[in-house]
Amino acid sequence: MLQSNLYPTADLRAADARHYLHPFTDHKALAEEGARVIVKGDGVWLWDSEGNKLLDGMSGLWCTNVGHGRPEIADAVHAQMGELAFYNSFFKTTNAPAVRLAERLAAIAPAHINKVFFTSSGSEANDTVLRMVRHYWALKGQPNRQIVIARHNAYHGSTMAGASLGGMKPMHAQGGLPIPGIVHIRQPYWFGEGHGMAHDAFGLQAAADLERMIRTLGPENVAAFIGEPIQGAGGVIIPPATYWPEIQRICRKYDILLVADEVICGFGRTGRWFGSDYFGIEPDLMTIAKGVTSGYLPLGGVMVSDKVADVLVNLGEEFYHGYTYSGHPTCAAAALANLDIIQREGLVERVANDIGPYLQGRWKTLADHPIVGETRMVGLIGALELVPDPKNISNRFTPTGAVGSIARDYAFQTGLVMRAVRDSLIIAPPLTLTHAEADELVRLARQTLDLTYEELKRRGVFG
Repeated sequence: MLQSNLYPTADLRAADARHYLHPFTDHKALAEEGARVIVKGDGVWLWDSEGNKLLDGMSGLWCTNVGHGRPEIADAVHAQMGELAFYNSFFKTTNAPAVRLAERLAAIAPAHINKVFFTSSGSEANDTVLRMVRHYWALKGQPNRQIVIARHNAYHGSTMAGASLGGMKPMHAQGGLPIPGIVHIRQPYWFGEGHGMAHDAFGLQAAADLERMIRTLGPENVAAFIGEPIQGAGGVIIPPATYWPEIQRICRKYDILLVADEVICGFGRTGRWFGSDYFGIEPDLMTIAKGVTSGYLPLGGVMVSDKVADVLVNLGEEFYHGYTYSGHPTCAAAALANLDIIQREGLVERVANDIGPYLQGRWKTLADHPIVGETRMVGLIGALELVPDPKNISNRFTPTGAVGSIARDYAFQTGLVMRAVRDSLIIAPPLTLTHAEADELVRLARQTLDLTYEELKRRGVFG
């Protein structure tokens, strides 16, 4: 039952426009339109202050893996705050929830990864990676290994280092980014860049760019390669099966550290605990956030392999890096309760064997729509590519992104939260999604496509 909002929508929107600077927002445009005020969440459902019910096809922002409104997490947070709401991990100090969480994460991570450095977000985790990989090579007597290779159209956060590691051109256009020591290679985006090639051949070709870049820079100058197993914010770019094995082979050949950004893919999204498990990657470092607490409280971290940890620990130098909230006890308690739910309810296995295959099958039925050029999905993360002619997918809407924005707005009107990236629609619903809710998601997605198609016909795009 939706509770009445404490404040009228108009007052909230006005106060929002006066005082709240939102992330990734054109604030003038938002003030003119008015922000959507979300007031309640339960399972895969959200309600706004006007009483509208929305199916949360994006798990908040890729993170509410166990769904909204779980009392187990709220109870764990309340209990921890009554005992020890906060204390820092500096000055040879620790706390029980952080220790137990580190132990728990090591148990579910790949076998060669047994330590974690805690942060408050994925952005902070990727900042930590930049510091850590350079420190690692300095300790090994190779201080010239400073450069990190990343990918165009990748997303690794919004801090100076995170945004630099990411390959988003609009972000690089602001603030003098990327910072020195970070370079980018092509993404494994077959639909956008691999036309005329078989998927496997394109995967090998995209991976070969890493080896070319390493040779150009000199292996003695390269510290690491970082990539998301599946590029999320870039548009759910699922690499061909040949891509990650070749990336790993190249990293090993040149003794380059391999970093998997698991902020979106981690904690069951792909039907495995981590995207690295799904693709058979053996990373030296993994960054985590989002699904570790299902977004109930902010927490992130860097999972560190034995290979890297042995150098950081045994060479005995202080690592001059950390955050006030590293290992925050209340956030760690939320994460432990969240992991309890995931394991007790078998959500990882459910994504692999039940709801994942079911939604994938239903999602594919949208391929018959006259503006859908491709449907793709792994686990519970998927995309629809929107094109003017599915028989000629190299032909795209212009200007790029306009049709995606139209479709996203229609999705909200129909009652479905999807995200637009360029002219694609992407989803990543909670892992608790039922078959009936999956059916409703696809029904609403088709309705969105129909409304978008009719709008485009009214604008003269067709005929």
